[in-house]
Amino acid sequence: MKTILALSILLAATPALADTYTKQGLVEPKLRLAGKHDVPTVALTFDACMGATDPRILDTLINQKIPATIFVTHRWLRKNAESYAQLRAHPDLFQIENHGENHIPAVDRPMDIYGIKTAGSPQGVQAEVEGGAAAIAATGAPKPTWYRDATAVYSPEAIQQIRSMGYKIGGYSVNGDGGSLLGVEATIRSFESAKDGDVIIAHINQPTHKAGEGVVKGIEALKAKGYRFVRLGDVPTSEGKLAKVGG
Repeated sequence: MKTILALSILLAATPALADTYTKQGLVEPKLRLAGKHDVPTVALTFDACMGATDPRILDTLINQKIPATIFVTHRWLRKNAESYAQLRAHPDLFQIENHGENHIPAVDRPMDIYGIKTAGSPQGVQAEVEGGAAAIAATGAPKPTWYRDATAVYSPEAIQQIRSMGYKIGGYSVNGDGGSLLGVEATIRSFESAKDGDVIIAHINQPTHKAGEGVVKGIEALKAKGYRFVRLGDVPTSEGKLAKVGG
């Protein structure tokens, strides 16, 4: 309960923090699917940061055969072998990508982002990215080609570094669950706001949060409207300009 309360307070303070991070030159990359589609098409992306797995979301994706891109950390992999095996058992549905080794923001100077210490140096960024990729490779999964850091906030220099390592940056255009801190109805509204070409970010590692129920209902609402779901590797994507944090 204390952790959830602290996170809620942090979420409420996000606009002021975002302004601070913008002044420090940090950016939040945006990502959309390229072009127009015959039916409204969105990419579902989920972060598996650490902790457990939300079976409400995973079961819905599997049972309803809904494709998604899952960004996993080494920390999550170590404790979720059974859930990861489910992901690997459905290569037609799930694209597994790199969320880092220890869930650390890719900022190449020492500071805190939303209370999480950054990688702090180019060497730290490289270790975080390579550590996450190595953990995925050790499972026999295909080499990841996308990277998303812990907070979706980066220093521009780190973005250039990560791209030079061969990764695309896993940005997004719709924040589906507010870091898993939104309530059910607010999460549903976020999902329903998605338009053709949007990339939705949400979390699949918070089974006790109300947002998980909203994620399931939000997906089902989009499906009922005729939306098509794709993985990031299924269609071309379009990276927007590096936006200010919170912009």
